[in-house]
Amino acid sequence: MGMDLGTANTLVYVTGKGIVLAEPSVVAMDQKTKRPLAVGAEAKKMLGRTPGDVIALRPLRDGVIADFDTAEVMLKHFIQRANEGSKVIRPRLVIGIPSGVTEVERRAVMEAALQAGASEVFLIDEPIAAAIGAGLPVSEPTGTMIIDIGGGTTEVAVMSLQGSVISESVRIAGDELSDSIVNYMKKVHNLVIGERTAEEIKIKVGSAYPGPDDHEITMEVRGLHLLSGLPRTVTIKGPEIRESMSEPLSTIIEAVKRTLERTPPELASDIIDRGIMLAGGGALLRGIDTLISHETGIVTHIANDPLTCVVLGTGKVIENLKQMDRVFSGRSRSL
Repeated sequence: MGMDLGTANTLVYVTGKGIVLAEPSVVAMDQKTKRPLAVGAEAKKMLGRTPGDVIALRPLRDGVIADFDTAEVMLKHFIQRANEGSKVIRPRLVIGIPSGVTEVERRAVMEAALQAGASEVFLIDEPIAAAIGAGLPVSEPTGTMIIDIGGGTTEVAVMSLQGSVISESVRIAGDELSDSIVNYMKKVHNLVIGERTAEEIKIKVGSAYPGPDDHEITMEVRGLHLLSGLPRTVTIKGPEIRESMSEPLSTIIEAVKRTLERTPPELASDIIDRGIMLAGGGALLRGIDTLISHETGIVTHIANDPLTCVVLGTGKVIENLKQMDRVFSGRSRSL
C-alpha cells in the first residue's frame, strides 16, 4: 500500500488496484467521548460548522503530524477502508513525507502508521515520490528538477540516480496562500471569511501571473462584516487576489532560485534542457508555471495529474521494492 499523507488530502494506492482512496485529511471528534464522528470528506464538510461539543481537526500541519492521536485515528480509518476485501490483515506501507522533516517527525509518522495497523513502514521523500509518479527518469544519471507544492509544504529538489542531490523544503504552500486571502479580505474589505471560502476564492479567481482576462474574472464573496457584525457580500477581482498572495509566492520562488544556485553545473545543464516539473495541488494555481518560467528563465511543465504524483510514485516504488530500495529515507517494522 502506498500513501500520500498530505496536510490537505490523503491518497492511498493499493498494488493491483491503483488509487483507491482520496480524502481530505480531516477528522471530526466528539469532545465529550473523544471518539471520531467522521473522517475525510464528511469531516471536511463540518469545518467551521460544528456545535460546541464537536471539533473538526486537521491532524497534520505543514506536512507533519501536529496531533498524534487524531492522526492515528485517521490513518487507521483510511488503511481499513483501502484494505476492504483484501486478505492482507497488516499491509506494508510506503508513505511520502516532506524532505525537510526532522528525525523526531519521521519517527512520529512511522509510529502512527504502525499503531494504525501497518506491518512495515517505508518512508520516501515527497519530491522523489512525485518525480517517480510524474514519470521523470530518476534512476538515470541525468539531472531532473521537481517542485511539489502541497497544502503545508513546498518541496524543491534536483535528483539523479534515485537520490536527491539538492533539496529544499519550505513550510509555505497552499494553506499559506489561503491564509493570505483571509487576511486580505479582513484588511481591505473588512470581511471575515472561513478557510473553505478562501480556498474557493483561490481556485476560482486566484492566479500567480497576470493573464489577458484577469480583470474579467470576478467572484461574489459572502462573509461577516467586521464593523457591523452582519453578513455582507462583496465582489472581488482576479488582480487583487493575485496581489494578496504575492508574499507566499515570492517565498516559493526564492526557494526555487536557491536550489538552482546550489545545483552542480552538469545537472543544471540537464535541467535547462529538460525543464522544471511542477506537481502537487499548488501546481493547479493559474499561471504558476508561467511565473516560475519568468523568474528562472527555464521552461516549466505541469505534471499530467499533479494531485496524484506522490501517491502514484509510492505505488510504483512498492511494486518495485528491490529495484528502488535506495529511495527510502526511513524504515520501521512492527514487533
